[in-house]
Amino acid sequence: MSPVPYADRIPVHRTLPEHGLPRDEVLGILRSMATEEDATWETGKCSGTMYCGDHDHYDFLNEAFSLFSHVNVLQRDMCPSATRFESEIIAMTLDLLHADAVEGSEPVGLVSSGGTGSICHAMLAYRDHASATRGVVRPNVIKPETAHPAFDKACHLFGIELRVAPVDPVTTRVDTDWVAGAVDDATVALIGSACNYGYGTVDPIEALSDIALEHGIGLHVDGCLGGWILPFGQELGYDIPLFDFRVPGVTSISADTHKYGYALKGTSVLSFRDRALRNAQYFFNTTWSGGKYCSPGMDGSRSGGLLAATWASMVQLGREGYRGYAEQIFATSAAMQASVRSHPQLRILGDPSFLFSFTSDEFDIYHVNDFLRTRGWRLNGQQYPNALHMAVTRPQTRPGVAEAFAVDLADAVAHAVAHAAETPSSGAVYGGVAGGMTDEADEFIRMMMGQMMDAQQELPADA
Repeated sequence: MSPVPYADRIPVHRTLPEHGLPRDEVLGILRSMATEEDATWETGKCSGTMYCGDHDHYDFLNEAFSLFSHVNVLQRDMCPSATRFESEIIAMTLDLLHADAVEGSEPVGLVSSGGTGSICHAMLAYRDHASATRGVVRPNVIKPETAHPAFDKACHLFGIELRVAPVDPVTTRVDTDWVAGAVDDATVALIGSACNYGYGTVDPIEALSDIALEHGIGLHVDGCLGGWILPFGQELGYDIPLFDFRVPGVTSISADTHKYGYALKGTSVLSFRDRALRNAQYFFNTTWSGGKYCSPGMDGSRSGGLLAATWASMVQLGREGYRGYAEQIFATSAAMQASVRSHPQLRILGDPSFLFSFTSDEFDIYHVNDFLRTRGWRLNGQQYPNALHMAVTRPQTRPGVAEAFAVDLADAVAHAVAHAAETPSSGAVYGGVAGGMTDEADEFIRMMMGQMMDAQQELPADA
């Protein structure tokens, strides 16, 4: 990948141009890049990332976004529509997650900027609520090793001790006995995934609930990935364990509307069983000379366009639309999993649903990845053990994609068998950033991140 993409075709701007470019020229540049990049996932060979993949739907959302893109939702007196959009997004999500089963408290929520935003807000709420109600000064939370690194980030930012529980290597689900033994007086919350990013498996939420209730602590379910598709899988009759507010110990759930909610990137819903927990993470300053300041979350200004587009996606698709897409996705995932199971050299990890992960005990699975890349596939890499996963989304449900996967996988396994003694060229990757590295590689990772952020400053003068 070039440190400065498109530098060979599109002028590089290291300073603000003295004279602006014509709008048509600017839009032409943008269309050129977008068209080229969309082609990488329109084949249906890209795991996750593009959850909708429907340009007509994107056009609809973009039009909704454009009507409110200039609006700052902090100014609710000028844009009361933001209150309508946000409250209904939260209400519809609470309904999907069976908040009607809650008794004795009032379920509420907030809209964040994404999965990491929802997870960070949840950890902040648990920290501050425990400080105010229990006097906890050095809080800790317990997460499965498979839970998303956003929990690590949140604990790093908010000074929370993170205790990492092992998972069963066969089921890939968290060891609840270990969790129970790790709880102490400073534990403010437990964490479970529904489903986890790596393997597509659901942690034993009901067992975690029992532990949480016994100790009077919170239980956050990370449904960022599965929160907007697993409920429809349950409606369709798939064997998906309970993970939502029907489980009495669940006190908060994150669910990304910008994934299987088919909204534009930049929204997630964090739901709470009780209003007091959500209110604990509010920030306000009533003594500032500029006036009384308050915001419902860490973000200040937010675009009304994202709220409008998310609301538009939800009310336009409705339960029938979401259920129909879920049915296609689950069926496609089952077909692709069957292709994996047809090869004795491959092994699926755990008991997945729409997202599945597989490895091999006979060769390094990255040989399979190396070959699949030559056929245009972009699977996600994992480590400990080395594995590949496919998060099935709507692009994979297109005619012929699952069949192409079966053919290409068979050729990839043959390639892996033939090259088993060699070292594969690929490794574990998350979010497009190279992984599969040990702690000694921290500085290398910092260098890579810096190159992405600082490409313009380091561009040769003659470029």
